[in-house]
Amino acid sequence: MPKLSPIKNYRLTDHARFEMTRRQISDETITQVFANPDDTETVRAGRAVYQSQIEIGDPAKIYLIRIFVDVDRTPPEVVTVYRTSKVAKYWRSE
Repeated sequence: MPKLSPIKNYRLTDHARFEMTRRQISDETITQVFANPDDTETVRAGRAVYQSQIEIGDPAKIYLIRIFVDVDRTPPEVVTVYRTSKVAKYWRSE
C-alpha cells in the first residue's frame, strides 16, 4: 500500500480536541506526527491512521501516537488521537 503524504493543514474535531486534552497529547505532537509519520495506513476509504513512536515523560518511555484522520476532506479532519505503550500491537513490520 502506498505511503500517505505528510499533512500540513488539518482541522481538529471537537471529539479529537477533547481526547487530546484528556490524554495529555499536545498540538505540537500532532504536528510532529503529521509532518514526519513513522507509518501510515488506510483503514477504509477516506480514513487513515498516521502513527509515530515518541518518547514521553521523565524518565522517558516510548509511546506510539496514533491519529485517525478523515483524508477525504479539505482540510483533512482529525477524528481522534491516542497514545499507547503497546507499540508491537499496532506496529506493522515491512
